[in-house]
Amino acid sequence: MDKDPEDGCRELQSRNLHRGDLRESVAMISRIFSCLFLPIVLVSLVGCVCARRGQDVHCGACRALVDELEWEISQVDPKKTIQKGSFRINPDGTQSVIEVPYARSEAHLMEVLEQICEKMTEYGEKIDPTTERKMYVRVLSRDGKKMDASGINIDGEVTSNLKFTCERIVEEYEDELIEFFSHERENVKDKLCSKRTDLCDHAVHIAHDEL
Repeated sequence: MDKDPEDGCRELQSRNLHRGDLRESVAMISRIFSCLFLPIVLVSLVGCVCARRGQDVHCGACRALVDELEWEISQVDPKKTIQKGSFRINPDGTQSVIEVPYARSEAHLMEVLEQICEKMTEYGEKIDPTTERKMYVRVLSRDGKKMDASGINIDGEVTSNLKFTCERIVEEYEDELIEFFSHERENVKDKLCSKRTDLCDHAVHIAHDEL
């Protein structure tokens, strides 16, 4: 039986409407997914950037802290000593006291750690052109003279953040700092900042660190 032409037209229109509805549904689902997941992706990306920035300042503060401690130790006369041990009299009339170098003694290190983070105000922030990560370098020499500050950010927020981070590291890792500087001599930055404390997530053998 032949179809009525009008019925054929209506069927064709119905199919076209169905296809149109399907396309609209797909487009709507796509928009819904974009609205739901795009913010999540953006938040994740921002979180990654902030985490890396936080990692950079913690690593930079640890490295600067090591530099400053090594400098303070180097300024002490190596012949200077301090007594260590118990001053109580033993049954045989002796005392269990030994002489140790003052520079790396616990007493000296604790004294230095009390003020060491003030030195962070003499640092600035720059971007490593190779890794594109933040690094912290001296902008004042040890004798107070200004150094080349090209490409270095030295505003108050940078130094305050670095100083605050340094103070947190000293507070949290005081025992580790004293232990390392009492005994270690070589490659302290990598051993302390990367391996022991995990403050750096990359090797710290960097030639431009200022001493």
